[in-house]
Amino acid sequence: MAVLTVRVTPRAGRSAVAGVRDGIVLLKLAAAPVEGAANDALVALLSEVLNLPKRAIRIRSGDRSRTKIVEIDGLSDAEVMALLDAGP
Repeated sequence: MAVLTVRVTPRAGRSAVAGVRDGIVLLKLAAAPVEGAANDALVALLSEVLNLPKRAIRIRSGDRSRTKIVEIDGLSDAEVMALLDAGP
């Protein structure tokens, strides 16, 4: 299981991986942070980029914060970082 620290920017023009800075994955999300919509968009984006089902991705902490800890089943930390660097 991979554990990832992400920093999200909600209400972006489109959802995308914006890069990695100091070990933190930067994500832009088109969804607004209302009623969990941004969290759902986060899981959907990671699911698409990592080619995993949504059930393999969980937000462990930071549910109401821009900085979140995400657990990803089925991949190692190195595999996740390689896929995120490659982009969607």
